Order: sequence, then structure tokens, then C-alpha cells
Amino acid sequence: MRDSMNYSKPLNVFILAVIATFLWGCAPSFIKIGYELLNIDATQISNIILFAGLRFTLAGILVIFIQSILKRKPLIPQKTDIKPIIVLALFQTFGQYMFYYLGLSKTTGVNAAIITGTGALITLLFSVYLFKNEKLTKSKLIGCCIGLLGIVCMNISNEVNISWGGDGLVLISQICYSLSACFIHLFSKKHDSVLLSGYQFLTGGMALILVSLCMGASLQFEGIKIYFVLLYLGIISAVAYTLWGLLLAHNPVSKIGIYGCLTPIFGVFISAVLLQEFKQAISIQSLSALFFIVLALYLVNKEKKA
Repeated sequence: MRDSMNYSKPLNVFILAVIATFLWGCAPSFIKIGYELLNIDATQISNIILFAGLRFTLAGILVIFIQSILKRKPLIPQKTDIKPIIVLALFQTFGQYMFYYLGLSKTTGVNAAIITGTGALITLLFSVYLFKNEKLTKSKLIGCCIGLLGIVCMNISNEVNISWGGDGLVLISQICYSLSACFIHLFSKKHDSVLLSGYQFLTGGMALILVSLCMGASLQFEGIKIYFVLLYLGIISAVAYTLWGLLLAHNPVSKIGIYGCLTPIFGVFISAVLLQEFKQAISIQSLSALFFIVLALYLVNKEKKA
């Protein structure tokens, strides 16, 4: 009960959600660095999927290993854990990232960013109407729409051309993400959310590796730097998704999902530091997006007084 209260405390929710989204915001910059070190370009979909599979498999191993040390016993799933692990691996890791990378190869980064911003709204609608975990309120709906507006603001100066093949796949990716968030909230009532996180990463990551190898993927690891980049990406995923899972286990899905809008904001500012993309970080678009997303966080998380 104490853990539940701690993870439900507004300040703790804010701190942990910001940490998770900050780590996710770090990921694109380090993924780009990894692509450069491995000579992967945007057309090499099989190699991109293989790199993602290695990252998530490593994340799963890290979660399982660290949690086993903390509990002083091996973190081994029970028979009743198998179905939730497979469901989460299918939607959260395999489905989400397979469709995202396939879609990204057929559309622009701008379109992908805007569609990804719909995740919080889709998650809210699924939570309310499909899983019936919470009630739809005016402030939640407005907050999610404003969060999406913030994502659009980041890309308002760029040309947006609809590509139904690519954009549709990215949208399916977000549907997978939204379903996984609702499933985590549901499964965590009876299962250890950390165990589910670790083993779904391991299962989903290995599935991505298998599919990529069937597509003819092949990566050449040269130098020690790429190993540190891959390790860091594994740590990012392990920590961020584990925190996210714990928050989803103890809070309404919409309350946590809206924080996902912070990820691209962090991504822009982290890219400014790591990739010298300063112009985009200090633009009116980015600052406007930050304002709208902060407003969205307030609207979704404000408590209705009795």
C-alpha cells in the first residue's frame, strides 16, 4: 500500500514521469549517433529494426538482472505471467516499433512527430471507452487536444504532406502504444509490473531481431564507442519504461499518458546539445509547444474539488 501511495503522490508522479520522458527524449540523439557509427541510413529498414531489437533485448536483460539483485532472488515469471508478457511484448515493443520504423521509411519525420503526438488522446479514448478504466472529463479531453496542438506547433514551419501508407503505419504504431499503456494498467493489478517490463522487452526485442534477420539485416560493430551507445540506449529503455509501468500501475492512464507529450520537447533540446541543432531548440515553435504541453499537463492532472 505504501508503494501505491508513493507512486500516486502528485509530486512523485511529476518527478518520475519527467525523468522517464527526459530519458526517452535522449534516445533519438543517441540512436542517430548509433546509426552513424554503424553506417545505417534511413533506407536500411532491416538494420534499423535489428538495432532496435538489440536495444530492447539488452533493456530486458538489464531489468531482469537488476531486479533480481534488488530482490536477492532470480526474477522468474510464473505460468500466469506468460500471457501478459506476450501481450505486452506484442503491442509495446514489437508492434509499436515495427510499425513505427516501417512507417517512418515511407513518411516524413514531421508527419511522424505529429501522429506520435496523438498517442495521449488515443490512450485516453481507449482507457475510457474500451477498457473503461476512467471517466472522460472535459479537462482531460481539452488537455489531450492541447498537448497534440503543442506537437503540431513544433512542426508548424515545416511542410506536411500526407502519405497514407507511411502515416497509416505510424498511426497503427501509436494504437499499439496506447493499447499497451492500458494493458499495463490492467495487468499490474495482479502481476509485478517490473517483471512484466523486463520480460516483455526480452521477448519483443528477440522477436524484432528474428524478423530483421529474416529481412536480411546485418550490422558490423567496429570500435568500442558503439557498445557504450547501445548500452546507454538499453539503460534508457530499461529505466524509462519501468518507471512508466510503475506509474501506470498506480494512476489513471490519462494522467500518465499526457506526460508523453514532453518527450519530443526534451528531444529537441537534447539534440541541441548533443547534435548542435540549436536553431530548432530556441525557435518560437519549440517554446510555444512547451507552453501548450505544460498547459495540457495542468488540465489533465488537475483534481476536481468535491
